[in-house]
Amino acid sequence: MDTHLDVHVRRAESNGGMLGVESFPTTTVGFADLHTWLSGFGTLGRVGVEGAGVYGAGLARFLRRDRDAADRG
Repeated sequence: MDTHLDVHVRRAESNGGMLGVESFPTTTVGFADLHTWLSGFGTLGRVGVEGAGVYGAGLARFLRRDRDAADRG
């Protein structure tokens, strides 16, 4: 995940092969759309977020809350 002020750019990979590249706005709706896009490739094992302490902080929190909610089932 390449994070920026207004958009995050995500490249989806599986076993070293690129599945797709997409940009999403840095909003809650954009985070949800990004998650839906990634989930379309299958079960998410891991998501890397560059700049998780700056531009990617909101996205990292969103993904962690989603993961924690799924773990509570």
